[in-house]
Amino acid sequence: LWRGVEIVEHPQDEFRDLYAYCLRATATRATLDIHYVLNTCPEHLENAEIYVCGHCGESHFETVRRLHRFAGLIGIEIDNPKLWWPLGYGDPHLYEVYVEFRQAGRLLASRTINVGLRTVALDRSLQPDQRFGFLFRINGEPILVKGANWVPADAFHSRDAERISHHLDLFVEAGCNLVRCWGGNVYEDSAFFDQCDRLGLMVWQDFAMACGLYPQDEAFAETIRREAVVVVRKLRNHPSLVIWCGDNECDENAFSEQLDPGTNRLTREVIPRVLVDEDPYRPYVPSSPYFTPEAVATQDVHQLPERHLWGPRDYYKSDYYRDNRAAFVSEIGFHGCPNVSSIKRFIAPEYLWPWKDNPQWAIHASDPLGLEGPYAYRSELMAKQIRSVFGTDPATLEDFALASQIVQAEAKKSFVETTRLAKWSRTGVIWWNVIDGWPQFSDAVVDYYYGKKLAFYYLRRVQQPLCLMTAEPVDGQVVVVAGNDSLEARSGTFRVWDADSGATHLEGSFDVPVNSNAELGRIMITPNRAQLLLLSWKTASVSGVNHALIGDVPLDFKQTRDWLAAIAALDGTFDSASVAR
Repeated sequence: LWRGVEIVEHPQDEFRDLYAYCLRATATRATLDIHYVLNTCPEHLENAEIYVCGHCGESHFETVRRLHRFAGLIGIEIDNPKLWWPLGYGDPHLYEVYVEFRQAGRLLASRTINVGLRTVALDRSLQPDQRFGFLFRINGEPILVKGANWVPADAFHSRDAERISHHLDLFVEAGCNLVRCWGGNVYEDSAFFDQCDRLGLMVWQDFAMACGLYPQDEAFAETIRREAVVVVRKLRNHPSLVIWCGDNECDENAFSEQLDPGTNRLTREVIPRVLVDEDPYRPYVPSSPYFTPEAVATQDVHQLPERHLWGPRDYYKSDYYRDNRAAFVSEIGFHGCPNVSSIKRFIAPEYLWPWKDNPQWAIHASDPLGLEGPYAYRSELMAKQIRSVFGTDPATLEDFALASQIVQAEAKKSFVETTRLAKWSRTGVIWWNVIDGWPQFSDAVVDYYYGKKLAFYYLRRVQQPLCLMTAEPVDGQVVVVAGNDSLEARSGTFRVWDADSGATHLEGSFDVPVNSNAELGRIMITPNRAQLLLLSWKTASVSGVNHALIGDVPLDFKQTRDWLAAIAALDGTFDSASVAR
């Protein structure tokens, strides 16, 4: 037990359950349905009524309904509602809804819940190129997902509560609009979802099964059914919760064992039946990634609309990443060293360097067996990723950490920009991950001690709702694109210049329609030469900066390191001299 324990005395009259959901939500009208279940005696149903009122700023509604049964449904029409929107697309308005059970004017029971008026749909329709899509729509509007995976806040769950709020704030600071609660987690408590509701962070919730083949017998199925009922009833009122997912990578495990994932009764029968009874209006997928019958029949994973892209973990612009055809990527990562000051807090002085054949590095790279375990390769993985970009092995811990962070930062920046540049052919990316739950070498962009890696600052720039980016060079040119992931048209001025010479390559004004991309121009580049382009833009309400590192690998480490000063100086959000230190 790591959460609070209490004894609750149930009164004779109480609301055993309140389930609120919204099936219609526009700027002018919304429909709120509240399903209630009462604990009471039959005598108290005589001359009984339910009173409901809700407030959100100046928006208000109330209704009184006669009551004849222990359970029922109340539908409420709300004019000019304040809608709940995900981060970047509007405000996450919440109504405080107060419900009373009265008999002959006497108050018998009451309950207050927070409600977000919003609709959610997952569009998986066939696209023009004959691929199935994977597009979230909130209140009918398509949402480009820029999110990150959630891992346990601490290796000791008793410390979760003191860290969770800070972790979620980091998601928002990084510009994420979705947090994916991966199936290897515990189910987070109400405070987690309350904060996501307030922040406008959409939540993707896996049921707690991951990376394996689970029993299919009746006893285990019943265990999963009972667990699902409890979890769904606890979480279903949260507007931030936008999708249920049966598990993490269990379809993939079955497929790799040459089994048909469609025969998994837990995710194809047990959980769907629970959701039909308990929460039928929220999207559901059986697994992440979900192996569709078409993909299983053809044995072609490239047909999957949603994928996890781990693969060879080679150069972040290799064919593996470029040739991926999935509309939605729900796991993708790249290793990056923690800051050196953090490493010195969990690695003994005599084991700080070198990384190779280092048992403490192996243990803190997620292998409890050290150098003999199956995950001991992860230290080598960081070195491999450095080599893929710089073609060399750094000679010191300080250079290794910095090179690793540069590679991680450019990789994750590239993953997000690739998604944004291909909008709506690509509809979302959920990278792995924001912060570690214990001191380790990992894909996180913030270490366990809250030390921000370089990738955090790069992601914060490219995940803002308005961002200027450059596409990959084609025929000696790069295209400059403005991406607007918001429901507000954007107009302003911009400039693109060379970091070394200061020469302006492109500048002017721009106009980007609502929730769209716009090409701003093309820049000629010098072939066979690495160069750094700097971008800045300004509108009446927002401004931003970005950079583009252009050139074939291997890059020169010293030159790339020196460029950090120019990248940092764009907005002063990080100190290039102390990055990774």
